[in-house]
Amino acid sequence: MQNIYDVIIIGCGPAGLSAGLYSARAKMKTLILEKGKTGGQIVTTNEVANYPGSIKDATGPSLTARMVEQAEEFGAERKIDSVISVDLNEKIKVVKCERGEYKAKTVIIATGATPKKLGVPGEVELTGKGVSYCATCDADFFTDLEVFVIGGGDSAVEEAIYLTKFARKVTVVHRRDSLRAAKSIQDKAFKNDKIEWVWNSEVHEIKGDGIIEAMVLKNRETGELTEYKAHEDDGTFGVFPFIGYLPLSDIFKDIIDMDNGGYIITDSDMKTNLNGVFAAGDIRQKSLRQVVTAVSDGAIAAVQAEKYIESTFDE
Repeated sequence: MQNIYDVIIIGCGPAGLSAGLYSARAKMKTLILEKGKTGGQIVTTNEVANYPGSIKDATGPSLTARMVEQAEEFGAERKIDSVISVDLNEKIKVVKCERGEYKAKTVIIATGATPKKLGVPGEVELTGKGVSYCATCDADFFTDLEVFVIGGGDSAVEEAIYLTKFARKVTVVHRRDSLRAAKSIQDKAFKNDKIEWVWNSEVHEIKGDGIIEAMVLKNRETGELTEYKAHEDDGTFGVFPFIGYLPLSDIFKDIIDMDNGGYIITDSDMKTNLNGVFAAGDIRQKSLRQVVTAVSDGAIAAVQAEKYIESTFDE
């Protein structure tokens, strides 16, 4: 089995890199596959202040660069390749990619999830510069500023409530005339004096040179466009879209058990319904999607992969 890896990790974000570090450090032959940019969602964050022990002024890219360095120091191999299909039902797993085919005793899926985008002008250019998809990550940067939350579901309203701990004012923009969030969450939000509401509206454009300076909203009933400009004393404001996430799990559909949202179901040991197949990070069904929980998932998955190999394969 010299040409067979002990572990193939699909995904090179914090969960995949943590799994790579732990598996390589355990002397397992480890391959990390990544189809694009290393680091996952965290690379869009200009400052990482809530990761325990992170150095001052740490950025998403600098943190993941160190994770890559650590994994490679222990011998993890990393390849840029896009997965086309997988065969995970046999004892030896097969991962077919655009540039080659790889085999392993275990597979750790860490493909992550991506926030649904608004799809409006300025959104991409100003992501990380006022547009954020993670209140827990970035709320502190908007202390005493104004922020807009886009959405009306549980996540949007919960994050709006959370942002009131930091922002001077939080305006929730919803495309309908009533919220989709649970009644208990709505009641709490409506009682919060810091939250204001804009109904039947959606973002039409986000403007700014390097930082957000203005945003245009469109009323879905009248078609009227309204421009909101940053207060002259602030110079900017925050925009937090919370219109859902898309787990990057399509390639595993009908192969691995998932919930209705497409998130992979695991137990607390990151085990899926398939022997020798684990999932870690934002791709799996969980309550908190943060770097700190992703690296924890990755470590657990790698340790469990080692135990699986020891119990399944003869030395």
